[in-house]
Amino acid sequence: MTQQVKHFIDGEFVTSNSDKLIPVTNPATQEVIAQVPCATAEEMTRAVESAKAAFLTWKEVPVSERARLMMRFAHLLKEHQGEIADIICQELGKTVEDAKGDVWRGIEVVEQAANIPSLMMGETVENVARSIDTYSYIQPLGVCAGITPFNFPAMIPLWMFPMAIACGNTFILKPSEQDPMTVNKIAELFVQAGAPKGVLQVVHGAKEQVDAILHHPDIKAISFVGSVNVGQYIYKTGTDNLKRVQAFAGAKNHMVIMPDANKQQVVNALVGASVGAAGQRCMAISVAVFVGTAAEWIPEVAAAIGKVRPGVYTDPNAAYGPQISPQARARVLSLIEQGKKEGATCVLDGSDCKVEGYPDGNWVGPTVFSNVTTEMEIYKQEIFGPVLTTMQVPTLQEALKVVNDSPYGNGTSIFTASGAAARKYQHEVEVGQVGINIPIPVPLPFFSFTGWKGSFYGDQHAYGKQAVRFYTETKTITARWFDDDIPVSGPNMSINLR
Repeated sequence: MTQQVKHFIDGEFVTSNSDKLIPVTNPATQEVIAQVPCATAEEMTRAVESAKAAFLTWKEVPVSERARLMMRFAHLLKEHQGEIADIICQELGKTVEDAKGDVWRGIEVVEQAANIPSLMMGETVENVARSIDTYSYIQPLGVCAGITPFNFPAMIPLWMFPMAIACGNTFILKPSEQDPMTVNKIAELFVQAGAPKGVLQVVHGAKEQVDAILHHPDIKAISFVGSVNVGQYIYKTGTDNLKRVQAFAGAKNHMVIMPDANKQQVVNALVGASVGAAGQRCMAISVAVFVGTAAEWIPEVAAAIGKVRPGVYTDPNAAYGPQISPQARARVLSLIEQGKKEGATCVLDGSDCKVEGYPDGNWVGPTVFSNVTTEMEIYKQEIFGPVLTTMQVPTLQEALKVVNDSPYGNGTSIFTASGAAARKYQHEVEVGQVGINIPIPVPLPFFSFTGWKGSFYGDQHAYGKQAVRFYTETKTITARWFDDDIPVSGPNMSINLR
């Protein structure tokens, strides 16, 4: 019998009483490797009550001790990076290198959470009026929650709960039901690092469990990463219930290639950024916009991408793994066929991809389209597969128009040797994260992950200083201490400080 994934509630890994189980499959073989339970209403309530009770003591723990917890946690994550990556490989099918990168980018956020004392410093001004001082404190909200997607089962949970908990909150995490075992291993290491009982809860399930989080009155803030439709639902429902919400949604990321760019650097960047991780990245480059004569490079880009092949994670020569599910593969293949029908030129077709020894895997080979227009569905939709669409425009201004007309604004990049072109692009482009000669500009955790437009719903972004603001409230104190030698004045009948 396959193992049943456990919840982590009130400091213990517990077997669920639920009779609703979802199979967790190896996407390279379709083998069922675990069963994940959908938490019962009682289990959800118990998790929230445990987190609420733990908050009363955790918020009083000195900020330096919270920082040391994160230091110990980061150390354990580094020690077990390979073990966590192996779980990711089995659940999600990522290559070993990509899985280790998934873990490492999460570790970097935990390291930033260890800097929490300086990040939570308030402000002070002496003598705002005679003998009156004003100062502010940053204080935690209470119980916070996170809902995470399948594509980065280590990194994205580590975007959320370490920063929230370091700020003094407690946290309930609902990971993707498609790869839930990674988070359980991370929770196990968090306990080993010394996390007190109830500070972190992990509950498994699907929409019903998400709705329980969205509607529970004791949950103050919700972080989400996922698809557009779900992100909009999370944001609307959460805010309707008067919660803080940060919802990171879909993307359609463009790379603009100028004729003066280094051609080989462009080719290498497009190969990794378009089909790496099977295209299952919200920051993947799925549209390449070639300006002027740079369009002559499209055949070379397609030839380089054509040399890439998917495979199982045990194959050291595999460039990327399978799609997460048969349904995801079918959707990618459907969009490829639709692109052909719409008149785009399929320069490289990976629809009939096979991997020897793994006939049941969710394989899609690298695919490249040229002559794509903004009216085509393969341009409009986030394909989330190893598919690169290419376009040709005469000028940088036309390229900017293409990018700025997109409803999404997660990430973009420009490849050029011109400082003037790069300066113009970074200033005028309506996208939150911009790379200059860098294909996937995911910022390091001392900055924040700053998607715009339809890629993000909310006000404060993930990790960095904005995460601290999202997970805290500011309390401002205005104080006067009377000196007995100062005569008592009469009543002040105005709002002015005197």
